[in-house]
Order: sequence, then structure tokens, then C-alpha cells
Amino acid sequence: MIANEDWSGTDRRASPSAARNREPILAVLRRVLPAEGRVLEIAAGTGEHAVHFAAALPDLIWQPTDPDAMSRKSIAAWRGEAGLDNLLPPLELDVTRDWPVDELDAIVCINMLHISPWAATTALMAGAGGHLREGGILFVYGPFRRLGVPTAPSNESFDQSLRSRDPAWGLRDLDAVEAEGRGRGLVLREVVEMPANNLSLVFARSA
Repeated sequence: MIANEDWSGTDRRASPSAARNREPILAVLRRVLPAEGRVLEIAAGTGEHAVHFAAALPDLIWQPTDPDAMSRKSIAAWRGEAGLDNLLPPLELDVTRDWPVDELDAIVCINMLHISPWAATTALMAGAGGHLREGGILFVYGPFRRLGVPTAPSNESFDQSLRSRDPAWGLRDLDAVEAEGRGRGLVLREVVEMPANNLSLVFARSA
């Protein structure tokens, strides 16, 4: 279970951070995602984001995924309650393995890079490069380190806490993430400052 999640005794879980950040993230998604098409959400967690975004963007077909069975149960529970035609049943997807999807118009990945090994970041970029159509969008959200920009004390503490839990976890360097994407045909078009010292990264698949 992700830290700070609430467990109600049912399949449906709730994350306070998802409730806090969903509107700022949605504001960016409205602007950068295509008007219609198929969106793959990586590491969808509780499923709250999937429901919120699918409801707000009804012309997009939203496909949530997660490698964790309990998370997929939570996503399914939120989906069942919401009853949205454009929100698909959750799929099992581990970014480091074969992706069970075809060509995509956009990929959304929220708060995954810092709570997974670096191999997950490289696999995300490889998968996005291989599955996004030309011009397709990869949206990544989370805390990052930036060269020449002091890291907020809260993010430094968060990084130390993550590494104490798993040495392979931790805040990623934005330059390294951008380079990994560039090597897979993904151009970093925009870096958006977000609340709580987070960033939104908007990549586009080049020709």
C-alpha cells in the first residue's frame, strides 16, 4: 500500500495526495493532451486520478494500468462507482515488461519515477517511444532535481526518506530524465512548475 493511503475495508482506496494534486494536474492535462484519442495511465494507483480525469475529459478514452493487484482492485472499484463510458477496466502493466497496448495518443505517469528503480524510468521512455504515435504526448509528474536550482528542503527530506526505504528509489535528475527521453525520440516541450515543489514534464514523440 502507498504511504498515507486510507483503507476503508473495501477494495476502493483513497490517497490524500491524489485529492490535493488532481486539479492542478488536470489544468495542465486539459492544455497539453489531444482533444480526443486513447490515453494510457501508468501506475494509476488508487484509481482516483483516472476517474477524475476521465470525467473531466470525456472525449478521451482513458486506460488505467498498475502492476499491483490491490491497486487494480481499487481502480476497478472507483470505476464501478463512477460509471464512465470512457474509463476502461484496469490492465496489469509493468513498464519493464511487454506493454499489452497498441498505438497511443498520450501516456500519463504520475508519481512513479521516484518510487521505482531507474530501470523503470528507462523502460517508461522506451515504452512511450515505441507506443506513442508521432506527436503523441508523454506527461510525467513528480518531484525532480534540477541543475542550478536548489532542491527544496522538503524534497531533500523526502529523497532521504525514499532512499532509506529502498536505495534504488529517490528523486531523479531532470537532465537525466530528459536525456533518456531524447534517446527514445521524445522531445521535452515544457516543464511546468506545480504546487508542493513538483513538476509536470511534457514530452512529445518526434517523427
